[in-house]
Amino acid sequence: MKDWNNTITKDSWRILKYNAETVNGFETLIEVGPSISIFGSARTEPSDPYYKKTVEIASMISEMGFGIISGAGPGIMEAANKGAKLAKGKSIGLRINLPFEQFTNEFVDDEYLLKFDYFFVRKLMFQKYSQGFVVMPGGYGTLDELFNALTLIQTKKSKLFPIILVGKKHYGPLFNWIKGTLSGNKLISPEDIDLINLVEEKEEVKQILSDFYDKNNIDINFE
Repeated sequence: MKDWNNTITKDSWRILKYNAETVNGFETLIEVGPSISIFGSARTEPSDPYYKKTVEIASMISEMGFGIISGAGPGIMEAANKGAKLAKGKSIGLRINLPFEQFTNEFVDDEYLLKFDYFFVRKLMFQKYSQGFVVMPGGYGTLDELFNALTLIQTKKSKLFPIILVGKKHYGPLFNWIKGTLSGNKLISPEDIDLINLVEEKEEVKQILSDFYDKNNIDINFE
């Protein structure tokens, strides 16, 4: 039988690793300034229309004065960092160490690359230091980040910030399910639907961000 006391001891020491990742993330990202996180599939090829659209959106957001934060990997993450680089903006990468996707895309600024062993610490960084989420088409990981943000904002654990889904064909069925099933069965409040913006074009992304920050101050999302 496994030594339970030894397991508890290892868990206690692991807290030091959690703390180290957290402190390193805080100290790096507080220096970056206002930023927008862009999420999406690591599997998206450069020939995909949404890869190209992500490059355009990231460049546009950089020109608005925001840094661009991605997960530092391939696909949509690469496109986001590429767009930031093309616009000469800050290009930040929060890489998770996995058995696959073990490389950082070439467009992340060296001084703004952070590597994480723990998803929950990485998610904290995205949420705390982002002034908006732009969510391109993606799978489980993308949806995890999306619903984590929605839950924290809904429960007032995080400040309100824009969450923008790009891709009506991809996210339309999900949006309709949230509106029809979740809200329709009173599993969320009607105003919770307003936390999500569903768009297709980069100009809509710019308008949503501009309108929000014309009315709201920029700040980190929780103390």
